[in-house]
Amino acid sequence: MELFRLFITASIPVLKVLLVTALGSYLALDRVNILGAETRKHLNTIVFYVFNPALVSSNLAKTITYDSMVKLWFMPVNILITFIIGSILGWIVIQFTRPPTHLRGLILGCCAAGNLGNLLLIIIPAVCKEKGSPFGNSGACYTYGLAYASLSMAIGAIYLWSYVYNIVRISSRSSKDTGGKDFSISKSSRESSISDLGNRTEPLLSSKEFGVTEDDIDHYALPRTLSEGKAELVGFAIGIVPQIRKSLIGDEAPLRVIQDTASLLGEGAIPTLTLIIGGNLLKGLKGSGMQKSIILGIVLARYIALPLTGMLIVKGAIRLGFVHSDPLYQFVLLLQFALPPAMNIGTITQLFGAGESECSVIMLWTYALASISLTFWSTFFMWLVV
Repeated sequence: MELFRLFITASIPVLKVLLVTALGSYLALDRVNILGAETRKHLNTIVFYVFNPALVSSNLAKTITYDSMVKLWFMPVNILITFIIGSILGWIVIQFTRPPTHLRGLILGCCAAGNLGNLLLIIIPAVCKEKGSPFGNSGACYTYGLAYASLSMAIGAIYLWSYVYNIVRISSRSSKDTGGKDFSISKSSRESSISDLGNRTEPLLSSKEFGVTEDDIDHYALPRTLSEGKAELVGFAIGIVPQIRKSLIGDEAPLRVIQDTASLLGEGAIPTLTLIIGGNLLKGLKGSGMQKSIILGIVLARYIALPLTGMLIVKGAIRLGFVHSDPLYQFVLLLQFALPPAMNIGTITQLFGAGESECSVIMLWTYALASISLTFWSTFFMWLVV
């Protein structure tokens, strides 16, 4: 009976995500055209530069203090571990499926980088608000849950744009070097290629050959990482410095209107992000065909191997005293191993023109199956930590 109650508690937030995601997909249909590609692009920009930073900074400011920072030190390490183990699993998937060169970076990225921000920002508050939530007072759970999810989003963005971005870049470069073919070419072909390279006066690869300019790369990669990082620093500064905290946080704070305004803006992030996810997934229905074994490999890596490994790592960290006793915090750490691939991987593939249509297909199937996987693992993880 207890397990069934936890299952209901875990399934409701996932169903909410599915409903809003379905609405986003419907609004993105050609015949509706309310959430078309251009609209999603502009909404995405607003989310990254306004809603997300407001959400991150306001929630960290309310909950982060020097003492809590000391307690949360394991989260960046935990996220790094998800990337390392995911990369190893991605390499194994590549060895078994033998994909084209230009898809290898995409597979590694999908196995390594989970949706550490958007989905946690949606699922954790929804779990806290449920009647059967095992995490105690819904108000405190909501506040601390958003802080954990915000910190996860900020750290995940830094890892994503510094690691996955370069993995896909290197993979696309290798693909361009070989013309998208394998390295098993004849001696005469190799000699001809070397001769062509020797006569070439321009750089081997330029961003224009990828279909993007240097300005595009600067616009997407570094500013988006810095946007999350700055918001995180602001939130930490407000929470840690007592003088700033007293002036901004609390009913009696003289400058509380600033914090309230940031919180108001941040509330727009979650529904907007979910609608964008729905619109982006629609591209998967129109994507080109690809090896089913690749999709299966990524699903097995992200929804079975990673969560099982994460369970051992987090429980080991708890036993060694690296993780404090808050069940909600432990639940978030475990859930970081069971999330679908990060949606920003699609943006990265668009930048380099490497596997964009295949990425849409992968996202469609992984997010469709996430409804089952997340419900199961959320139920199990809640049972494990309470």
